[in-house]
Amino acid sequence: MKALIIIDMLNDFVTGSLKCDRAQRIIPHIRRLIDTFHKHKLPVIYANDSHYEDDFEMERWGHHALAGSEGAQVIPELAPKEADFVVDKHVYSSFFETPLDSILRSHKVDAVILTGLHTHLCVRHTAADAFFRGYKIIVPEDGVDSFKEEDHTYGIDYLKEYYAAQITDTATLLKDIP
Repeated sequence: MKALIIIDMLNDFVTGSLKCDRAQRIIPHIRRLIDTFHKHKLPVIYANDSHYEDDFEMERWGHHALAGSEGAQVIPELAPKEADFVVDKHVYSSFFETPLDSILRSHKVDAVILTGLHTHLCVRHTAADAFFRGYKIIVPEDGVDSFKEEDHTYGIDYLKEYYAAQITDTATLLKDIP
């Protein structure tokens, strides 16, 4: 079974303090995937940055996605539904010290579709931990992005080379669901 993971599609990353202008172009593709997963009653999981004022990441990235703030909320266009899972993460990987692996295993998931921001950071580190746990990794290239094209391209190449990620596009992927 496949699960859809939406990484860091938060107000602060799309329109706020760490705004990524390129995020706008992936929103419609992620929306289509969410709708299809809901239609087929497949797991939809949001992995969201959630930080405290004194988190070490604040020195690197500045204040962003503070726990409980508007900036740490999923953008309205992709807001979770009641049946969806929401996992708060405190580092780049969506697996590190979160219940993500337990959620996937309890739903007998063997393949994860990774979407969201940023291809070379949080998507990449989530892919690493998925790979080390034995999940097949699928990435719609039009469903992930980064601040710059070269970071996005680097991330995609890295995912293919080191984690055997299947790189596809949303239209192709939708043909294979469920």
